[in-house]
Amino acid sequence: MSKRTFLLAILLAGGFIGWTSWSKWGPRAVLTAAHEAPLWTGPSTAQGAGLSSDELNNIEIYKRAREATVNIVSTVLRRNWFLEVFPEKETGSGMIIDKQGRILTNAHVVSGGAQSLEVTLAGGRKYKAERIYVDRTSDMALIKINPSEDVRVLPLGDSDKLQVGQKVLAIGNPFGFDGTLTTGIVSSLNRDIHGEGGETLEKMIQTDAAINPGNSGGPLLDSSGNVIGINTAIIGPSGANVGIGFALPINRAKEMIEAYQTGKRFGQATLGVETVFVQGDLAVELGLPETGGLLIQKVVPGSAADEAGLRGPRRTVIMGGIYEVGIGGDLITAVEGQRIETRDALTRLLSRKRPGDRITVTVIRNGKSVDVKVALGEGGNRL
Repeated sequence: MSKRTFLLAILLAGGFIGWTSWSKWGPRAVLTAAHEAPLWTGPSTAQGAGLSSDELNNIEIYKRAREATVNIVSTVLRRNWFLEVFPEKETGSGMIIDKQGRILTNAHVVSGGAQSLEVTLAGGRKYKAERIYVDRTSDMALIKINPSEDVRVLPLGDSDKLQVGQKVLAIGNPFGFDGTLTTGIVSSLNRDIHGEGGETLEKMIQTDAAINPGNSGGPLLDSSGNVIGINTAIIGPSGANVGIGFALPINRAKEMIEAYQTGKRFGQATLGVETVFVQGDLAVELGLPETGGLLIQKVVPGSAADEAGLRGPRRTVIMGGIYEVGIGGDLITAVEGQRIETRDALTRLLSRKRPGDRITVTVIRNGKSVDVKVALGEGGNRL
């Protein structure tokens, strides 16, 4: 073999070896290795072990409270433009409070002319329900089913000990999505809002736990799983939740339940007068003290005020050429020793009283201060 032929053979052999090495370890191999590498990383511990104590608390409370939270469907018969009758269904929530099947909810969930009530338990079992006690002024109601199974009951807590900032949980059926849990805190206490019927709901619990249509009547729970409120209302555009919800304090519901059990009256306490608030120059012009008060314009015949001897106007005068005001009657200046300084002072005080309660009404009569004892009547807005 010539020297030239030998060199050519060496070059050919080297090229073959280089080509096989490149095909094995070159770009193709790099692409394959990159393709087989994982594109994400997972937790180094098991998923269940990563739950925080707060998450575990939420889960535990939900498992217990969910079974005692019910979905309520009320059916109302309405007429269309052709006077044809059709059923319209509205949904809400409620909570079972005893083994006999009594359920606490909002009055607006089960009233409004509802022809029938249907309750669905967490397990899907449906029951017909009856209204047994309704207090529309406080927007609370008791209904009852006759369960053929053992039912879970929710314990009622103490709403008087709530603090702003403490954790709360809400369970209900917003927009028909049953068994929905939301969490938040107590945002504020003692809020006054207007109910659906225009009544004032006092000392409400404000929360940022999401409350939406369908949540009404469901439980607001503390971190121990005790009911501390009844989810009742929201403030937001078109009923949408914006983190401002309100719940009735459960201690108010306890009073209603106790009244139902003992046969006591729990309805709205009434005095039976129509009044106008006068103060300052207007009061002086009418010959009354500048500090003013509520000037009685009418005493309802047969009312608590009538029986106690409160007096209405003897004549009327035109104020400013526009307003007609009755004068000569009693001017209420204080109730239970509390001065009347605003238009709604009497309404607020009566909301904390019950029919039959005796109160002292201080009036200005013929220029003198007189105390009148009154046994309050009942508003008559029961079932």
